[in-house]
Amino acid sequence: MKQNLKFAWIASWFALVGQLIFFLGVSIFTGEWRFLMWSLLASMSAGVPSMIRSWQAQKEEDNRRLD
Repeated sequence: MKQNLKFAWIASWFALVGQLIFFLGVSIFTGEWRFLMWSLLASMSAGVPSMIRSWQAQKEEDNRRLD
């Protein structure tokens, strides 16, 4: 992940936002709001740690450039 940070950001944003938008549409279409609640839990558990790791990798890369 340290070598391809752009892909990590795309995957993180898809996990956080893309899934929520998709399941919001499913919830609106079906009227069953549990789809959205479960996707929120999955999105946060997948997306947030991935974003944190990519931020850490970016900081490490910036520190190596300064040295």
